[in-house]
Amino acid sequence: MKQNSSVINSVRLFRTATHPCSYKRNQQAATIFVDPDLKIDRSLNSKLNELGYRRSGSHLYRPDCDLCSACISCRLPVNQFEIKRHHRKVLNRNYDLKVSETTNLICDASYGLYERYINNRHSDGDMYPASIDQFEAFIKTKTEDTRFFQFHLRQKLIAVSVTDILEQGLSAVYTFFDPSLRERSLGNYAILWQIEKTRSIGLPYLFLGYWIKSCSKMQYKRKFRPLELLVDGKWILAH
Repeated sequence: MKQNSSVINSVRLFRTATHPCSYKRNQQAATIFVDPDLKIDRSLNSKLNELGYRRSGSHLYRPDCDLCSACISCRLPVNQFEIKRHHRKVLNRNYDLKVSETTNLICDASYGLYERYINNRHSDGDMYPASIDQFEAFIKTKTEDTRFFQFHLRQKLIAVSVTDILEQGLSAVYTFFDPSLRERSLGNYAILWQIEKTRSIGLPYLFLGYWIKSCSKMQYKRKFRPLELLVDGKWILAH
């Protein structure tokens, strides 16, 4: 971790002004982000993820709030993960899906799915309403190690996982899916699929972004154990 911390000394960082928090009402937030003109290769992306940074479109960032530290980076050590009964139910519901991998997402086929997902599942968030410009900035901007895993049901696209390949694992950047297929638990299935993908390429971690204890929309991450949290600069096992 100390070696990774030294990377920050050679990278220009910017801090936003305070703004309303997307996750906690009546809370002000601030964000540190990496110089957007900097070329992000696998090595740098890996080191920044290890330090708790997260990619969104062309930006690598981490929260830097004055009065709150609720956003905690989390990752799953995939070789220690044990499938539980509820995981098997999700796998069984989606046995008929086919997954393809690409480095370029075709906008016409995927934007409609993204729009339905944002407008149905996140109408209370700052990404609502979805727009094509937002989609291009958030999803299509990628590193050279970004992969788009596309989940098809009888040739129909029903989910997309945006994933970065790191030196020490995969980073589950974002997943969007058909909101009408609630019974399939596609978000959970995408995580289970990425866990197995991480194992299959011999890497130890699946990075799952931030976890906020008080945020109901993030509680699904607790279903995947064991979970490691980045606390005071050290990765520790969550209890």
